[in-house]
Amino acid sequence: MQQTYQYPEFPYVQSAEQAAGEYLQHPLVIIGAGPVGLSLALDCAMRGIRTLVLDDNNSVSIGSRAVCYAKRTLEVWERLGVATPLLAQGVSWQHGKVFHRDELAYQFDLLPVAAQQMPAMINLQQYYLEEELVAACVKHPLVDLRWKHKLLSLSQEADAVRLQVETPDGQFALGAQWLVACDGASSDTRRMVGADFSGQFFQDRFLIADVVIKPDAAKAELPADAEHSNGHGAGLTRPGAAPERWFWFDPPFHPGQSVLLHKQSHDVWRIDFQLGWEADPLEEKKPENVIPRIRAMLGEGVPFELEWVSVYQFACRRIDQFRHGRVLFAGDAAHQVSPFGARGANTGVQDADNLAWKLNAVLNQGAPERLLDTYHEERAYASDDNLAQSTRSTDFITPKSRASLRLRNAVLELARSEAFARPLVNSGRLSTPTPYLSSSLNTPDEQAFAAASVCPGSPCLDAPVQVAGQSDWLLRQLGRGFALLSWGPAAAVTWAGVTAQPLIVGRDIADPDGLLAQRFDAQPGTVYLIRPDQYVVARWREFSPAKVITALRRSLGATQA
Repeated sequence: MQQTYQYPEFPYVQSAEQAAGEYLQHPLVIIGAGPVGLSLALDCAMRGIRTLVLDDNNSVSIGSRAVCYAKRTLEVWERLGVATPLLAQGVSWQHGKVFHRDELAYQFDLLPVAAQQMPAMINLQQYYLEEELVAACVKHPLVDLRWKHKLLSLSQEADAVRLQVETPDGQFALGAQWLVACDGASSDTRRMVGADFSGQFFQDRFLIADVVIKPDAAKAELPADAEHSNGHGAGLTRPGAAPERWFWFDPPFHPGQSVLLHKQSHDVWRIDFQLGWEADPLEEKKPENVIPRIRAMLGEGVPFELEWVSVYQFACRRIDQFRHGRVLFAGDAAHQVSPFGARGANTGVQDADNLAWKLNAVLNQGAPERLLDTYHEERAYASDDNLAQSTRSTDFITPKSRASLRLRNAVLELARSEAFARPLVNSGRLSTPTPYLSSSLNTPDEQAFAAASVCPGSPCLDAPVQVAGQSDWLLRQLGRGFALLSWGPAAAVTWAGVTAQPLIVGRDIADPDGLLAQRFDAQPGTVYLIRPDQYVVARWREFSPAKVITALRRSLGATQA
């Protein structure tokens, strides 16, 4: 198989505390140096938390794994200072096509609201992402990233977690005020605390193939009509055309099953073939069985090379509680979804985004520990939303009965000509952030706002602004703390050492196209209170310091002054 990527090997270094036989307690320990653990570490460090990351490996993930990263996740990484190299390497896209047999069923646009800094999606192999995150963590003075450190056991005490860790130099103990498990679907940490993981496994198997196709080869035999596919050169992007996500139901080159195609960076294409539950995973991974499937799809005239092959069975399930005492869970350690919809890594990074500012508020700003209970409240709600979306996608892609299959095929036939049927087509509802509309941290509206505006519990919608005559974006100007986005006079408001800083439209930023006011339904005097992860928690039609203090207290989990 061809290799377009050289896997790095990060150095193991014995820690000073292990060498000295010293027991140290760290403010925050993260288990697992994948995308979620590294994003959380960087976010917490940038908020002033000294963070220790332990990983039992010493390289990045093998194979492309997670490849699709959504706009909201990119906005988080922009705040962490790593989005620029990811955007430079990744393949940006926002459109997709769904085919039924060899006919186009419908097409979609993931970014219907234009004029935002981040694209709808980028495709980038997970190992490139992890390499960038590792580099950023290594550079940060508050991140201590330790390779070849395996967690063996833990015990919880009143104000700490005691860990037993194994390294090439033996075992030693360390402590953590808070521990976050980001150690994947087979989380050892979850087993150590006895946490339940409930849901369902789906009885189907899919083959992932990363295929290297050079640009000249991709031009070789494209279908005559880009909106139809006869299986020869199927789905390969035309020269100059924007990359798209292509999904087939029952295509001629893989009858009775489904196929998904994505373009990745460095001439690598990701292809997922549905195999069925009876497929033998070991046999299906053999090149002599994979290559004919790909050749049937691409056509004889398109040369390619295999880079990575895997067979997976997927599940939709989550942990009972995201917080178990001083141990919290994020990413695949907390929830699993099917790969359709790019909800795995994106959801995990949004877990980290939700948790980082709350840990900082508890560790450094005097917020009550019960604020961390709202991590479960909000992210379990988001997880349940993702699980429901993922399950519905899976049921449409892999019908469980003949009646369901007939219904699905009827929907696909109708979608070709009837607009009402297109929203019913489900090849994987792609990742969007879940609004926390019923969160206990929100302050309900007292006055009327347009239904389409950014309501409490919703992530801020980006918009172009100007700062000192230079073009910029709203999310870049909100900063990393609490903000008061105001269309009238406002002043900084402080409660218990936490300050909401004003960002006044017309003074600090300009709204040259009126899009900011439109998206937030702003009138003269309108004020939005935005929390550190850039979710709206309250809004009013006029500035009132007393009301801001009440909302700020509520958003920090406080019940009394």
